[in-house]
Amino acid sequence: MAVRNEPVRPMLPVALDAMGGDDAPRVTVAGAIAAAKDGIPVVLVGDEKLLRPLLPRGVSIPIAHAPDAVGMGDAAAAAVRKKPNSSLARVIELVAKGEASSAVSCGNTGAVLVATVLGLGVFEGVDRPAIATVLPRSDGGKLVLLDAGANVDCRPEQLACFALLGAAYAQALGMPTPRIGLLANGEESTKGNMQVRAALPLIQTLPLTVVGNIEPHAALAGGCDVLVCDGFVGNVLIKGVEAAAETVVHLLKEEIGRNPSAMLGAWLTSRTFGRFRSRVAWEAQGGGLLLGAKGLVVVGHGRASAEAVHAALRMAHQTSSQGLLAAVQQRLAVG
Repeated sequence: MAVRNEPVRPMLPVALDAMGGDDAPRVTVAGAIAAAKDGIPVVLVGDEKLLRPLLPRGVSIPIAHAPDAVGMGDAAAAAVRKKPNSSLARVIELVAKGEASSAVSCGNTGAVLVATVLGLGVFEGVDRPAIATVLPRSDGGKLVLLDAGANVDCRPEQLACFALLGAAYAQALGMPTPRIGLLANGEESTKGNMQVRAALPLIQTLPLTVVGNIEPHAALAGGCDVLVCDGFVGNVLIKGVEAAAETVVHLLKEEIGRNPSAMLGAWLTSRTFGRFRSRVAWEAQGGGLLLGAKGLVVVGHGRASAEAVHAALRMAHQTSSQGLLAAVQQRLAVG
């Protein structure tokens, strides 16, 4: 009996908003080239007249032409509505049509949120998606933080929804019973602003393992697996962690430079420093997953370097290949 060989379906590309970001399209194209060399299929989306000259001879990356771009300072809703032919709108459209596995944008975060909600929709029971990012903990574990910047003002009910989303994401990442913490300035239930004090009892009624209010140092030390906060606080916390890491590296280099005998020790520990930077540097993280949307969207950093764009593309490709989005949706339905 003859065996039928089914044709191998090519992997769908990651659609990159090549015009999004402070230094686009130069760094976005450079990041796409690095990703393509790693075997990650990418389609550049943006003004072809600007993108084509940035591709070196011998490098072939498809381009989906989009004549407009959403600026970093544009009003989110108005920009999405008035610029239907923008690179941002086009990457979301490619995902919606099944022509791309995922979308990556380092552009205007508010506009990415609006375009995603309008173009892809959200899971049942989700009001607005949140940006989920994974931070390293000092105990060796991982901390899922959301919202990392999509919603700067949140109602208590939205924070409760973020807890459900974060728990489902953590389970999909391999944490069977994730512990949920609500970011506050103290562990007592009376701590926090009005938003936090109203959100805590809502989260505690959910079918989750809730540790209650938790401070940043305790969360990063292993006190919880999912840290819930609004997008303003979450974004400031992440930028604070990034700044602290950069300051530590700078001060260490400064001290080593003052003591010539320390140069040998610095050389011997150079690999250790490299691993440290790869764990905490924002370039290595790439971005965060816009969790709760009916499509895979990765939001990168506005000041992304080519390395960060490469990391965001890798994150989108791996997340898509692993079926993480479907796993999150399934766990939400079960919960």
